[in-house]
Amino acid sequence: MAATRDNVTLLFKLYCLAVMTLMAAAYTIALRYTRTSDKELYFSTTAVCITEVIKLLLSVGILAKETGSLGRFKASLRENVLGSPKELLKLSVPSLVYAVQNNMAFLALSNLDAAVYQVTYQLKIPCTALCTVLMLNRTLSKLQWVSVFMLCAGVTLVQWKPAQATKVVVEQNPLLGFGAIAIAVLCSGFAGVYFEKVLKSSDTSLWVRNIQMYLSGIIVTLVGVYLSDGAEIKEKGFFYGYTYYVWFVILLASVGGLYTSVVVKYTDNIMKGFSAAAAIVLSTIASVMLFGLQITLTFALGTLLVCVSIYLYGLPRQDTTSIQQGETASKERVIGV
Repeated sequence: MAATRDNVTLLFKLYCLAVMTLMAAAYTIALRYTRTSDKELYFSTTAVCITEVIKLLLSVGILAKETGSLGRFKASLRENVLGSPKELLKLSVPSLVYAVQNNMAFLALSNLDAAVYQVTYQLKIPCTALCTVLMLNRTLSKLQWVSVFMLCAGVTLVQWKPAQATKVVVEQNPLLGFGAIAIAVLCSGFAGVYFEKVLKSSDTSLWVRNIQMYLSGIIVTLVGVYLSDGAEIKEKGFFYGYTYYVWFVILLASVGGLYTSVVVKYTDNIMKGFSAAAAIVLSTIASVMLFGLQITLTFALGTLLVCVSIYLYGLPRQDTTSIQQGETASKERVIGV
């Protein structure tokens, strides 16, 4: 019976991994197309803001369907959103941390070579695993740790591109760049695991939690729009450069964001990292056919490492998808006896 349950759990995780990988790969390919076409470039900050709005609206719609009646839906919003400022403040933490992460990543990329940035930024994978152990009181086996670092190495090789000489001299501060990327890595691991902890530490509906987070996310992204592109948006308009393809990218990002929260709720952030790595491989392969990208030996080796790491991490093991509660209490009772 236990073996059957383990097999079902493994199949569910593989299914989540496959769907999330396909969605992330489709988003990456579509995004690359919109940023390399001959049409006028849109403001990415406004696209991120609209994505948050759509995710909020979709979450509201799903919550309305989940509650089953208009009265219960209004009561749920009144109790968990309008009447819970502390919960809104709690879910504003990952939104703010993600905003810091994005800014630090940009600062790091401005002060480091692209290849160095790609390598060091992959430290977010083991950082997420470490945050999972420290914040959620979980344990990973030696084989799982091996698979995590193997995944990190594989993604690094897949994304590796030799630095190309350029005639444009760019003033860089490597110390500032490494400091910024260290902050970005820590923010990435902390924000993802913090949101997972909030999701799994109470019985509050996933969609209520999403609504709480996306409300604060909209505020944060609006501030980013104003600070980054405020002057140009006033001149050209909020939806400047938008096409059907841009709206398609926004829709993919919105649905993908909701599905990611489902994956985090029922699996874990490490699985999300593996899915993102697999999506990188898949989208790179698709880029060979769509954009003429050439596969290198480092890419082939990196792909092999990613595939092996996913297999190793997916081997049957102790369940790590739920927060370990009550374990300490049971030990204390035993000691008391």
